Amino acid sequence: MGEALHTVETMMLERRPGCPFDPPAELIEARQHGPISRFTFPGGIPGWVITGFDLVKSVLADSRFSARKELMLDLSMDITGWEPPPASPGEMVFMDEPQHGRYRKPLASRFTARRMRLLTTRVEQITADCLDAMEKAGPPVDLVTAFAKPIPTIMICELLGVPYEDRGYFQQQLDVYLGGEASAEEQIVAFSAAQQYFAELVAAKRANPTDDILSDLTNSDLTDEELRGICHFTMMAGLDTTAHTLALGTFALLQNPAQLAALRADPALVDRAVEELLRYLTVAKTFMRMTLEDVELGGQTIKAGTLVVLSYNTANRDPERFTDPQVLDLRRQDGGHLAFGHGSHMCVGQQLARIEMRIAFPALFNRFPTLRLAVPAEKVGLRPDMAAVYGMTSLPVTWDV
Repeated sequence: MGEALHTVETMMLERRPGCPFDPPAELIEARQHGPISRFTFPGGIPGWVITGFDLVKSVLADSRFSARKELMLDLSMDITGWEPPPASPGEMVFMDEPQHGRYRKPLASRFTARRMRLLTTRVEQITADCLDAMEKAGPPVDLVTAFAKPIPTIMICELLGVPYEDRGYFQQQLDVYLGGEASAEEQIVAFSAAQQYFAELVAAKRANPTDDILSDLTNSDLTDEELRGICHFTMMAGLDTTAHTLALGTFALLQNPAQLAALRADPALVDRAVEELLRYLTVAKTFMRMTLEDVELGGQTIKAGTLVVLSYNTANRDPERFTDPQVLDLRRQDGGHLAFGHGSHMCVGQQLARIEMRIAFPALFNRFPTLRLAVPAEKVGLRPDMAAVYGMTSLPVTWDV
């Protein structure tokens, strides 16, 4: 790499005004210098940022890189001298084998592509119900609260057996501690409330099993604490990411009318369109790994005990992997992306997310062919880019009645 080696000064970056779908400009610039850059964590601890597609993918498939939570640092503050706790039971995304497999295997066996396809009719009904409610209310509506959030919320709640009357409360707690806008104290209160709810839900399923995944899992050797953790993980991973891809994807299509017209004209395009939106938006932006031994990566020697930040959204905009990566192209031929990760930690619920998007996007635009923004594009509500999942706080839309 020689003199081309670049330094990323900070990862606490916001997107450029008017570019809500693009990664922060500093990360795009880093990728232009090469797929790997130097980075210093708060507290002066040296690390690396990986922005290239091939390198991110290789790290995700390499067992020499650990995902363990207690090895991670904070991107925003100096935590020198503080020992982060290990991942909570069930928080598999921050675990290595064999702990990771203990939680992933029973969950993955219940989220197979075949099982998820059987849910298609239910997703269609939930989507239609949301659209009926929008039509009855009349324009304008906030598409985030009327459409993007309810679809994955209802699906995940039904899969876990969360009673209908509890879903609003639960969504509220998730919004507080995942949204990136609440204070630390508010996030702790909301997190604790969610954990208490999960504990009560697990106890209820053990006492009176119903037809849902959580009740099914109570027949395994998983403890109550582990089941509570799996509930939390499933809700966080399966709800927030899909909801914000639906909202941000709708916004992106409205801002790219030629692409939206292509989708409307060719219903068979929907599978490829969903994959392209996943690549283009990549709402789960970054993850970290720590080297367990010295590793040669991108022409650099990464010493054992060094953290690397994996920039998924920049990898999915890598010009060495994708032609015109900054362009939303629903007919893109060079498919394949890292929006769901790669390797042993690849998203368990990816097939459910795909089904929800394949049904929701065409249904929305078919029901409301004149759908458009109700406010100028710069006035829509965007989450801070520092939030764990990038997305939208509001998307006011209207249509001709």
